[in-house]
Amino acid sequence: MDVMSTGVIAYYVLIASRNGLFTPIFSNNNNNNGAYADPVPQAVILTAIVIGFSIQALMLVSVMKLARDNPTLETSEIEKNNTP
Repeated sequence: MDVMSTGVIAYYVLIASRNGLFTPIFSNNNNNNGAYADPVPQAVILTAIVIGFSIQALMLVSVMKLARDNPTLETSEIEKNNTP
C-alpha cells in the first residue's frame, strides 16, 4: 500500500511540475497574466501524504501487537491462539 501511494504521489508531482506555471500569489507588482498553478491538487497531495503516514503507523502498531501476542511466524498457530 505504501509503495502504491508513493507512486501515485510521485506521478501527481511529475504532472504538476510543468514549465510556465506561476504560483497563485497576486500582488500589485504582478503584471504577469500567465497560467497559474492550481493549489487544490497540492492540498490533496499533502492530505494523501498525511493519511498514508497515518495508515503506515496504524499497520506498524498492529504488527507490533501481533508480534507481542504471538511470538511465531506460523499462521496456523496464530489462528489457533486467536479463535474463541
